[in-house]
This record gives sequence, C-alpha cells and structure tokens, in this order.
Amino acid sequence: MTTCTLTALYDRYDDAATAVTKLEAAGVPHTDISLVSNTDEDSTHGDGNTAEHAAAGTGAGATLGTVLGGGAGLLAGLGLMAIPGVGPVVAAGWLVATLTGAGIGAAAGGLAGSLAGAGVSDRDARAYSEGVRRGGSLLTVKADEAHFATAARILEEHGAVDLDERAQGWETEGWARAGEARTDASPLTGPDAAAGSEVRGNHAVEAHLAGTDTRMSGARRVRVYDHPL
Repeated sequence: MTTCTLTALYDRYDDAATAVTKLEAAGVPHTDISLVSNTDEDSTHGDGNTAEHAAAGTGAGATLGTVLGGGAGLLAGLGLMAIPGVGPVVAAGWLVATLTGAGIGAAAGGLAGSLAGAGVSDRDARAYSEGVRRGGSLLTVKADEAHFATAARILEEHGAVDLDERAQGWETEGWARAGEARTDASPLTGPDAAAGSEVRGNHAVEAHLAGTDTRMSGARRVRVYDHPL
C-alpha cells in the first residue's frame, strides 16, 4: 500500500482531540496528523483548557511553526487562524502548511483546495470544508502500511460522521458544492472521476481490515485517498 490520506469529520472537538491523542499513543507521528477545528472559546481540550487558552500567545499571528505542531504533541501546537470561506479555526499539522502564507498564520488558500492537494476528491473536499464551516472538526492522517489499520480504526471509533449523509442533509437545505449545479440525481458516493482521484475509503477500509476488527466491516465514516507523492 502506498501512503494514503485518511479523513474523518467530527461534530465535537473533544472527540477529534481524543482521536489525536490515541493516534500519537499508537505510534503515528504527530507530523503525519492534522486537525482543523471550528471551535468556539467555550469548547474545551482534553486537558480542560479552552481552545483559546491552548493557543494563547499565538492569536491571529500564529507562526507556521506553531500550527505545524512544534516539537511536542499535535494538540500543544494548535494555533488560531482564519480560513477564507470557513472562518476562524484552531489548527495544527501538515495540512495547515498549505493554508498558511509567509509564516504569518494567515490563510493563503481555502481548505477545500488544500484537501484536494492532499489527494481528497474535489467533491468530498468541498463537503469537508462545509462541515468545518458549520462547526465541525476535521482530522486528516497520512498513513503508510504500518499505521493504516490502526489509524483507520481510531478515526472510526470516536464518532466520525457519515459525510454522504451529512451532505445530503445540507443539500436539502439548499447548499450546493461550489462549481456544481445542484441536482437530485447527483450521486453522493463513489469515485470522483473528474478529480482524477478515486475515493478508496469505504471499500478500502473494509477490505484492508477484513478479519482484523469486525467493528470496521462496512465502515462508512472514514475515507481513504491516495496521497500524492
């Protein structure tokens, strides 16, 4: 298996933060994990500090080194930043490098574009971006063969949402992915041929973990994409 990008969207920041902690404890390098969370100042980290407090001293001027995670665990490196089309977030990790410009912590591009650059299909990237805009927390992991099964299982077991189901609900409210004409016949699952990147997620997770952990059979909440080298 080549290096993959695993993605999962959570409604609660605490669930995503718990997954991050378990990923690191399982040996996944924090440099291979990224978290982007639209959390307000009342939301708390696992250590009881607010997101604002955890990013104290960074503010809107968080440096690129801060949001990349620094030398400690990923959560210790969270910084505050603003993403066009999404709004203010706390973020850290490898994906954030493509969101920052000149080391000043200001977003240089949209979240959907950064996800697409990491191998996520355009269709799903737009949905993940909308999920963060609506208050969600997006966790992404670069995983090789050694860490794939463990990372996928951890992402799945901490309450990741079903992206297709969630996007369908938004579309009934009138939301449409940018650049797409809304149509009731538009499929929400399967490969995104236009993006040139097959969504391996549901089937890949199930196939790779078959016989490893029955809780993962039929997994629909963790998505897997070929990570561009």
